[in-house]
Amino acid sequence: MGPDSSRREVAERQGSAGIEPGSALRVIIADDDALARRVLRDALQAGGVIVIADAADGREAVDLAVHYKPDVVLMDVAMPRMDGLEATRMIAARVPSTKVVMLTATDDLEVGLVALRAGAVGFLPKTARPESLPQALRAARDGEAVFSRRMTMALVDVVRRVRDDGAGLRPVRSPLTGREWEVLDLLCEGRSTDAIAGSLFLSEETVRSHIKNILRKLDVRSRQEAIERARAMRSELMAPGPRATD
Repeated sequence: MGPDSSRREVAERQGSAGIEPGSALRVIIADDDALARRVLRDALQAGGVIVIADAADGREAVDLAVHYKPDVVLMDVAMPRMDGLEATRMIAARVPSTKVVMLTATDDLEVGLVALRAGAVGFLPKTARPESLPQALRAARDGEAVFSRRMTMALVDVVRRVRDDGAGLRPVRSPLTGREWEVLDLLCEGRSTDAIAGSLFLSEETVRSHIKNILRKLDVRSRQEAIERARAMRSELMAPGPRATD
């Protein structure tokens, strides 16, 4: 059975269940584990979700998202060829209308923060009940953030611990990509090229390329000038807004 006939079968089941076809949630699943994809597909379809495609790696997930433009991509973090974080960055850039929810084996705060910076709107552990996923993905499509309670509290704690100088904050509108901000954040911490490469799991050559792009986009000539520019941008974010007048 081809993908078109499979999708028609799903649509017919939803119509018999009284679900409006036009309001049906369209999802792509990305996970390198075939059994996990099958379990997720069954759970989503049982909840009235149309699974229009699934991918076994990040590269395939990007290609499918660009082609089908789904409402949501349910994305695993660790996958071959291209991991879920890089795939999320590419989808956020190429298909901004598509929301990405990360599904990972670990409820790790650092991975969750990187996922958010990559463009994800949700971060859920694989221990989440499969039957709860349709509601969570509909919330993501409708503009809500989707996190476990533990991750939500961890994010609240991160906000509470933001330094007075705004270290770690990033402007909403910026010429830098999410990855370039990650590199610049580490430069601001005084990290060397090899330390940044180790922290972000990149080659030193890739880090140097990112730094070159950062200098060009910020119109500065040195790493120190880039750090000073980042601090100035954060100072603007931390500055109090205009007071309300009667």
